[in-house]
Amino acid sequence: MNILFFSRLFYPHIGGVEKHVERISLELIKKNHEVTVLTEKFDNKLSSSEVINKISITRINPGGNDWFKKFRIWKNVWKNRKLIADADVIHVHDVFFWYLPFRFLFWKKKVYVTFHGYEGDSIPGLKAKLMHKIAEKLSRGNICVGDFLEKWYGTKPDYVTYGAVEVSSIKYPSFVKASAGRQVLSKNKNKLKFLFIGRLEEETGVMEYLKTLVLLKKDRYKFKLTVLGDGSLRKKAEDFSKVNKINAKFKGFVENVENYLPKADFIFTSRYLGILEALSYKKFIFTHYNNSIKKDYLEIVPFAEFISVSADCEQLSLSIEYFLKNDKKRNKMIDEGFNWVKNQTWENLTNLYIHLWKKE
Repeated sequence: MNILFFSRLFYPHIGGVEKHVERISLELIKKNHEVTVLTEKFDNKLSSSEVINKISITRINPGGNDWFKKFRIWKNVWKNRKLIADADVIHVHDVFFWYLPFRFLFWKKKVYVTFHGYEGDSIPGLKAKLMHKIAEKLSRGNICVGDFLEKWYGTKPDYVTYGAVEVSSIKYPSFVKASAGRQVLSKNKNKLKFLFIGRLEEETGVMEYLKTLVLLKKDRYKFKLTVLGDGSLRKKAEDFSKVNKINAKFKGFVENVENYLPKADFIFTSRYLGILEALSYKKFIFTHYNNSIKKDYLEIVPFAEFISVSADCEQLSLSIEYFLKNDKKRNKMIDEGFNWVKNQTWENLTNLYIHLWKKE
């Protein structure tokens, strides 16, 4: 099949949706399908058209974020309408409005949609719910990344996923192998190593994690924190760390999170991909929600029993201290989480996409 993906951002941009589309594309190519990704040109240095790892990438430049942007997007998609004409399957990742006018121009084309996460840091309003419903009704089928979407957007999913990892490709350090899947912490609790993964925005709870470390510091725990991510709160987070003397290193976005996961004792993350990656490295995860939709995002999931979910820094600090003192409980959750996540492979997720496309 000739498959056309629509994705607002794509490689080399770093993010959960970007990785999702890239890995599904690579799996499809292994199965002898052809894949093209139509995406936004987020950096003028990037080529408008290129092939990377056999994935054909076409980038459009819609300009700034103003009211007319959608019309510039549609104009650019029109210029690349041959991609639509030549595709056997069109699959849109979130940005269904990119394709909206062409749904009627290419009425017989098979079009599908994946709904990833939710918008920003707020409860979805009428407009967001309406766009989801339009995309659902005008597509032949959909995949929801998370069960919470049905509750909050009214979307009826054909399939639900939480992302994927590739456990078979992980090279575990010798101490992880020796532990038979159990977490080996430093004998000196004062050398705890925390790793934060995610965007530095309100929705990921980065400031709440930092406040948690201040509370642990007051309880005479010593630690170091590595922050993988960037965003509008980076300066605020760095300044807060300096003022409160938190031993933190801010690395920005990194391509290879797996270079940092093996050395961490505990993970702070609030997104599915980060959670699945941490589970695959047999790490214990602390996560935080700041509103009711984020609470459901983290709790209406099959892996909820394998992670610690807290509402604020006070709960979070108490949870960390509890699991530090309860090795048996912590390691049982790590083992069960690993046993679940090892079946969440990119190949299985790709087969789910193929099943959707063949479903009538």
